[in-house]
Amino acid sequence: MSIAQYKQKDYIVETLGECKINSPLNLKASKSGRSAGFTPDDIRIYSEIESDRTTSCPTIEKAGPREKIYFRPAYTKAALVTCGGLCPGLNHVIRSLFMQLYYRYGVKNIVGIPYGYAGLNPKNKLTPIQLTPELVTNIHRTAGTYLGSSRGNTDPVIMADTLESEGINILFTIGGDGTLKAAHEIYQEVKKRGLDLAIVGVPKTIDNDINYVYKTFGFDTAVEEVRKVLECAHAEAKSHQNGIGLVKVMGRDAGFIAAHAAIASREVNFCLIPEIPFEMIGPNGLLRRLQDRLERRDHAVIIVSEGAGQELILGERKDKDASGNLRYKDIGIFLRDGIHEYFREQGFEINLKYITPSYQIRSVLPTAHDSVFCDNLSRYAVHAAMAGKTDVVIGLWHNVFTHIPIGIATAQRKRISPSSKLWFGVLEATGQAESMLNDKDFIIDHTEEIMSGMDQ
Repeated sequence: MSIAQYKQKDYIVETLGECKINSPLNLKASKSGRSAGFTPDDIRIYSEIESDRTTSCPTIEKAGPREKIYFRPAYTKAALVTCGGLCPGLNHVIRSLFMQLYYRYGVKNIVGIPYGYAGLNPKNKLTPIQLTPELVTNIHRTAGTYLGSSRGNTDPVIMADTLESEGINILFTIGGDGTLKAAHEIYQEVKKRGLDLAIVGVPKTIDNDINYVYKTFGFDTAVEEVRKVLECAHAEAKSHQNGIGLVKVMGRDAGFIAAHAAIASREVNFCLIPEIPFEMIGPNGLLRRLQDRLERRDHAVIIVSEGAGQELILGERKDKDASGNLRYKDIGIFLRDGIHEYFREQGFEINLKYITPSYQIRSVLPTAHDSVFCDNLSRYAVHAAMAGKTDVVIGLWHNVFTHIPIGIATAQRKRISPSSKLWFGVLEATGQAESMLNDKDFIIDHTEEIMSGMDQ
């Protein structure tokens, strides 16, 4: 479903009930929602930045502190859970959520769910961690997640049972697409039971592929770390005759890290992402173009997203990870071996260095910019939860923080359009051909087939 196919009703944010309690925040009302005061519920953000006069453009609810809140702070119990893979900034989010709840709203009963959704299943015998100022004071100085994380599916009925028995009023879920889908299932279960339980998501995925969320925390840090790796790959490649630096990075279904890092480094010659198909052989294929590059410049750097070129690798994908995602074939090894074989057959000696920095990148501290972003996301998440917003994730759209219904956020993956300014920037930075398919009109004729998510 494209942006244009969403209707205004799809953007309605669920609220537990009427907000009657005065907010403890010492802020002034802001009628326009543009100042740092309370944000009225009726302030909206256009879903599309450009629209013609004949097209009706839905609007999205703006995030921010509300003058009236739903939960009485002294009687509120909040829980935090981190799920999925590691990501720079997780501990910053945990700490910022706690600090906003504890010091600004006066919520003193805050617990951490250990090891992701597994901590909501009694059979795992994991006890919630009572969070205190002393416990969280320095966690942002450490990478990873203080609460621990896990992958895998847990029955939403069991999770709702645990939340109900623990007396949880607010659940903050910190994770990506799978985490948000599970949060939506929990919401449906607690709604069926009539529980006063708000569920608010903080979007976390290094791949940056959540719908209607321009950027997720940790993404900037990942791009910066990959840029450093590309500089090393370039140094290796340039220091050897016919040197090739091949770097595989994260990006199962979207190539945002590879694309942004390629532009940032200015040293990449070939950027391969899931959204843009390519061929290995033939006059317009990668291998022939790589040979042309080596003959002209004697070195080359390639960056590839882990989900790129899957259709080139023989064998059916059947294996799944703990979260139910299909395990992708290793495109990095496939390229490494394919490049070696091609040039060996050509009698063309090369020196290839293959680098896979993925786990190293996940486990670093965030940049200053990402740290600020983590804090902003966390504060807006607390504002939303205290106002009784539920089944919602905090988004960033047109540089404004928003409330996105989880159903929309998980309806499809955000991906790079072949006709976007971002991909054009990659082509300009790398100098690579617009198409590495032998049928050059393929992308033009099949753009809609290539794209299954939102263009960017």
